[in-house]
Amino acid sequence: MAIRLFRRKDDGDKKIRTPEGMWIKCAACLEIIYKPEVERNLNVCPKCNYHFRIPAVERIRSVVDEGSFQEFGDDFESVDMLGFTDTKKYTDRLKEARKKTGRKEAVITGNARIHGIEVVLSVLDFEYLGGSMGCVVGEKIAVAAETALEEKRPLLVFSASGGARMQEGTLSLMQMAKTSVALARLSDAKIPFLSVMTDPTTGGVAASFAMLGDIIISEPRALIGFAGPRVIEQTIKQKLPEGFQRAEFLLEHGMIDMIVERTRLKATLAQTLRFLGASNGK
Repeated sequence: MAIRLFRRKDDGDKKIRTPEGMWIKCAACLEIIYKPEVERNLNVCPKCNYHFRIPAVERIRSVVDEGSFQEFGDDFESVDMLGFTDTKKYTDRLKEARKKTGRKEAVITGNARIHGIEVVLSVLDFEYLGGSMGCVVGEKIAVAAETALEEKRPLLVFSASGGARMQEGTLSLMQMAKTSVALARLSDAKIPFLSVMTDPTTGGVAASFAMLGDIIISEPRALIGFAGPRVIEQTIKQKLPEGFQRAEFLLEHGMIDMIVERTRLKATLAQTLRFLGASNGK
């Protein structure tokens, strides 16, 4: 850990050692907060309740029973089918994302338990290319739905995404249909699907599986929508209402079912699953 050295004016040459990175600034209330305090609170600001974005691994740890998560599909890996290059080659972007996250893709899938209830879990990771949905992400979501169907377990999907992955062109848009069809089969079998949207959930992800849950949950103040508010304003040449596309606005207008704070999310998921007929060991 890096150490910052400074001197107190009233203490001569005596130096105080203060670890760097121990304080963070809240993006909402702008308070400077002791980082371990925020981490103990599941990365929620204790001053204003702002929910910091968290990696998929931390998300899984926060909602499943300890030691219960068993990953599958971790060998799925994207390839550059179109030879796509913008300011960088797509292959280079993939390498950077893998190095940054230690993951092969923008979604983690697996089996887990939540308060003893067996579920199939998919969690998108915004740190991996903005949680964008390419062919592999779509395939892994579809496989998770098929696994839930075969094992008769509820499916939970946590979304955090900028939308379809432009480097895969129309192939990425096809994943909207693929995931929707897989979820329709789950619905026909009356197996519960809970969708949890976190900040942000936009584009093709919001326009497909994220909005198809039997119960749709969001974290407070999450940005949810297809196009971003700035794009909409520039298109329609009008000022949007205050809080437009935030979770609270969507709840008020009937687009989502509930807003749940992160510290209460695990208990709420278990309660909702039991309400939908799930039970321990089934």
